[in-house]
Amino acid sequence: MSTSENSQTGCVLSEDVRRYYLDTMGIQVWQSLENQPDDIETDVPANSDVIWQQLEQAVSSCTKCELHTSRTQTVFGVGNKSADLLIIGEAPGRDEDLQGEPFVGRAGQLLNAMLAAIGFQREQVYIANILKCRPPNNRDPKPEEVGACNTWLQQQIELIQPDVILALGRIAAHKLLNTDQSLGALRGKQHNYAGIPLIVSYHPAYLLRKPVEKRKSWQDLKRIKLLLNSNGSST
Repeated sequence: MSTSENSQTGCVLSEDVRRYYLDTMGIQVWQSLENQPDDIETDVPANSDVIWQQLEQAVSSCTKCELHTSRTQTVFGVGNKSADLLIIGEAPGRDEDLQGEPFVGRAGQLLNAMLAAIGFQREQVYIANILKCRPPNNRDPKPEEVGACNTWLQQQIELIQPDVILALGRIAAHKLLNTDQSLGALRGKQHNYAGIPLIVSYHPAYLLRKPVEKRKSWQDLKRIKLLLNSNGSST
């Protein structure tokens, strides 16, 4: 994809990032050998920190959907970039939009407590959302908004390569599993996303409104702990 093509979709990726993802997908990139220095190293992979920086910069300047006109800032994601556990929520809320970090405020405090219950600190996992921008008035994301953000999330998953994914809330579960089943029907089972075990549970914001469901959420957390232990993951 050329720079002009990237610009038409509202984002610009560096050449290193573009080549990294083409290489990941097994696509060979033709490159002219004319005027190329003799000592150039063409097989050295791009530095992962640089890739993350370039990806975050691309997200911060993204204009692929209408949400860029109303956001305070993008909410890229936070945490351990080589985490065993990846947590994916629905979309940023008001606090997230203001602070630029997913799962803050009361919902974030509850999520931290949930993680601590299975032996994790927030810094040990990676936390992201289906959408990188807040929908106005916290409405449900539109399909075109989810589609516009899909590339960013897929790239994050590919970079992290988690052992387990935890999908929190209906929107996240529906998008990742390509289904319209109820959250209740999706809970209590092990699903699969691109070969990665995926568990569905309630969003912390929902648990704040319906604390009676915390017992079910605890069952989901124990399932995640069991999966991570079976993969040899450490906490």
